[in-house]
Amino acid sequence: MTILTAEQLTKSYGMKQLFHQISFSIEEGERVGLIGVNGTGKSTLLQVVAGVEPADSGSLMTRNGLVAEYLPQNPDYDQSVTVLEQVLGMTRHTEAEFEAKRILSKLGIEQFDERMGLLSGGQRKRVLLAGVLMRESDLLILDEPTNHLDTEAVEFLEKQLKRRRSALLMITHDRYFLDRLATRMLELDHGQLYSYTGNYAAFLEKKAERLELEQAAERKRQNLFRRELEWIRRGAKARTTKQKARIERFEQIKQAAPDRQEGELDISLSGSRLGKKVIELEQLGHAYEGQPVIRSFSAIIQRNDRIGIIGPNGTGKSTLLKLIAKRIQPDEGRVETGPTVRIGFFTQEAEEMDAAMRVIDYVKEAAEHVKTSDGTLVSAAQMLERFLFPGELQWTPIGRLSGGEKRRLYLLRILMEAPNVLLLDEPTNDLDIQTLTILEDYLDQFNGAVLIVSHDRYFLDRTAETIWAFTGGGHIAHHVGNYSEYREHLTRKPGGTEAAEPGSAKSGEKEAAKDSGRKSAERPKSLKMSYQEQRDLEHIDARIEEKEQQLAELEEAISQAGSDYDKLQKLFDQKKTVDQELEQLMERWTYLNELAEQIAEQKSSRG
Repeated sequence: MTILTAEQLTKSYGMKQLFHQISFSIEEGERVGLIGVNGTGKSTLLQVVAGVEPADSGSLMTRNGLVAEYLPQNPDYDQSVTVLEQVLGMTRHTEAEFEAKRILSKLGIEQFDERMGLLSGGQRKRVLLAGVLMRESDLLILDEPTNHLDTEAVEFLEKQLKRRRSALLMITHDRYFLDRLATRMLELDHGQLYSYTGNYAAFLEKKAERLELEQAAERKRQNLFRRELEWIRRGAKARTTKQKARIERFEQIKQAAPDRQEGELDISLSGSRLGKKVIELEQLGHAYEGQPVIRSFSAIIQRNDRIGIIGPNGTGKSTLLKLIAKRIQPDEGRVETGPTVRIGFFTQEAEEMDAAMRVIDYVKEAAEHVKTSDGTLVSAAQMLERFLFPGELQWTPIGRLSGGEKRRLYLLRILMEAPNVLLLDEPTNDLDIQTLTILEDYLDQFNGAVLIVSHDRYFLDRTAETIWAFTGGGHIAHHVGNYSEYREHLTRKPGGTEAAEPGSAKSGEKEAAKDSGRKSAERPKSLKMSYQEQRDLEHIDARIEEKEQQLAELEEAISQAGSDYDKLQKLFDQKKTVDQELEQLMERWTYLNELAEQIAEQKSSRG
């Protein structure tokens, strides 16, 4: 049953049109994820749906008696009431109070009698999220609900939302969260809204198909345009009705060119040179209000390390980054930094920006130009283009940017300073998925050390190769592997908790060495290929070439199919099958070649 229908909604902000004549509906119990690049109007669309902001035109119809709960990114609150009073409102009975305390505790809030005005921004958001979860509703509208939550709280929120019968409309950058919750995805892209049935993974697949269809149609338009252009250049004169029609068609084709490109971020910048010595932490200790947050912690951070730092909110993760950056001094121990180290620190707190300063001037304060990984000099204006700040937006005062656009601008400024050590404190907060994806690719190429504090499980899995986990009492455990491997490691350990190795962050290296020894012991004493493996190795290159040729032929057929969508769908189905076959062949090729190398190494080691 449909509970909400939006028809032909249009909304502008000043001279900028956010969305134009978009339509969609939400069904009972449906969980909808809304995504798009920052600044495209996602939060504004939620405000329109929630009835907080009117649309310029269009209509919004809801089922009679619909109860909606809306949690914006920066919600209002009463400074004078306590945490429990804020969550419970007028409801005051034992059962409700017990449930409120349970939800608050799961979200990392234990100060039930603290006044709201004394809490941090992140704590207030969690309290207000608890209030929304406490109340029954037909539609829950959440704007970035996972911001300010640690990983355990995000997992709790997932379970709570899955148990609810109400429909859900949410904006989030957390891709695991979307993948596990969403039953439909909406993408706001250049003022248009696209709907995809399924979760985030299904969205990626279906969007790729949509873009291929659009590209095929554009290729056909360009081919037709070239033919018509040649005819016009040969001196076509509009003497006959047929010739007039052809000239008119040429003008239509010329004007049909898409006025947008799929925005991409290209940030393969060259960092400054980094020497052998990077950063050494020796017996580091620090306390906050008398409570130890870091106790006797030692570690050596090496070039190209990728370290993810996790733990409950308030345990000292941001403090550790500030100590490494020397923004604060430790109570005990020391931080020794190599002479060539140049730290770029992307802080969790929004940097103070001059609202009147223009975007381009803010970036130029860091550098007029920067060198890319291939040695090319790129100007500040060109880098802004790559960061989805087109020419007209570069001269916009910073105060007119959205929160996400400001964070993206702040990230660019840091990278323009050419650091060789990056400290990223909750970088996924307020950045859209597209920016995060390209940031992940950039970190793959970054020639330096990276330390990341994050609650985003997908981002940690994608970027971290080592985990430092705050386990309580100021102890930090060390684990070699990404976040999912760390969680799997916890489930295998008796008691399910990671014991910290006092005074050293090398326990993970010892564990890795033990694992490596166990793996070596498990290997067969003598490696050899089976007859089938030998035959596969001989013929696999030819089979891969054959599949690649099939793909090329299918892509050519797609480009020639034009707007015959039945034919296009069949071709895409064939292409998908060949893609899968090629992927399987590539996996087989990797296995066979690695096996061949191991056999060769074994033979050479035996002399």
